[in-house]
Parts: sequence; C-alpha cells; structure tokens
Amino acid sequence: TCMVDIAKFFMDFIQHESCGKCIPCREGTKRMLEILESITHKPSDGSHYEALERFKGIMQLEKLGKVIKETSLCGLGQSAPNPVLSTLKWFRHEYEEHIFDRKCPANVCTELRTFKIDVEKCTGCTVCAKKCPTNAIIGTRKSPHFIVEDKCISCGSCFEVCKFDAILIS
Repeated sequence: TCMVDIAKFFMDFIQHESCGKCIPCREGTKRMLEILESITHKPSDGSHYEALERFKGIMQLEKLGKVIKETSLCGLGQSAPNPVLSTLKWFRHEYEEHIFDRKCPANVCTELRTFKIDVEKCTGCTVCAKKCPTNAIIGTRKSPHFIVEDKCISCGSCFEVCKFDAILIS
C-alpha cells in the first residue's frame, strides 16, 4: 500500500464531500490534492530543481494542513488534513522516495513505474506485445522483446499477462 496514494485518495474524497462554504476547506484541500498529484505523477523533466520544488510541496502540505485544521468551520474541514499529516509524520520516507528517487516503493503510483523485459526469461511469445495498448513492446516471435520507454504508459498489462515473469517493475 502506498501511503502517498492513500493521502491523495482521502484528499480527493474531501474535495467531493466539502460543502465549499469556507475557504480553508474548499481551497486548502484543493491545493493539498494538487501537491499530492504532483508527487505521484511522473516529473516533466529530470532536473534536480524540479525535485526540490516537489519537496517544497511537502512543507506546504504541513503548513496548509495546520491552517485548514485551525480555521475550517466544520468537523469535516477540521479533520480533512489528518490523513496527509499522519502519513507525512509516519511515512515521510515514502514521500521522499516519490520525489527524489522518482519511484513508488509499493508500485501503486503507475506514472512512477518503469517496466523492463528480462531478456534471459523472455521467450518471444508475443503475448505482452499483443496486450500492450500503445504498441510499446517490440520484437520478433521467439526472440526477446523490448519496451520502448517513450511509448510505455506504465499500465502494467504486459506484466499481468507474462507467464514467464520476464517483465520487471522498477
């Protein structure tokens, strides 16, 4: 289970359940959800600057959470940031792995997953290539296949159908 994804799930739920009357709950939780989405999505480039910007998001989550708890008008708003603040307190290392290593330790955040084919195990059966919705898997029958990373959307359909455990997740 990915704690960052769970926090994102709860923020999405709060967005749908909030009445929208008070600004801290309506806008604060919206901003918290945006930050969590930026952490669980694939970065646009590989620069270290972007990682620092995303790390700054963790500090913003903590500040926003405290403000929302103290200034929301109802119980929903006052308790809304609790899942995020709790996961930040007890599972901060998972947030940091998402940001700095660009990987989800639980392999739940699909945009942070990378699939590779183990050429030693791949028999060239073409089942994975046929299942791939973006035609990101190339290779000829009875020869090891390869994944074109630029085409791969990290859906995991190749991983699910491979009978030879030749698809690796990293």
